[in-house]
Amino acid sequence: MTQELDPRLASIIKAVKGRKAENISVLDVRGLTSYTDYFIMASARSTRQAASIGEYIKVELKKEDIPPLTVDGLSEGSWVLLDYGDVIVHVFYEETREYYDLDGLWADAKVIDHSGIE
Repeated sequence: MTQELDPRLASIIKAVKGRKAENISVLDVRGLTSYTDYFIMASARSTRQAASIGEYIKVELKKEDIPPLTVDGLSEGSWVLLDYGDVIVHVFYEETREYYDLDGLWADAKVIDHSGIE
């Protein structure tokens, strides 16, 4: 059973899923950090795909009047970061994700079930 998510968080997850991102993790980091509530991490098979996913997220959320506070890494595509304040989206080229292992760093975070969001 998927828990009820904030509509804004659900919109961001939907955008992340919109360009064939892989290995998507949604982590509730409230109580573990003061600068955000959620991390969304996703993988891409190439730097070009990572940049494309990041650009797609930015464009789709802008349509819903959800602009990012900042976007980094679109030109390189190895690690694209989109900061939406209470939600930070990380889109990694697969090898970069393995190297930095943010999943392991935030292992104490609660994992959010996003399977019901398409």
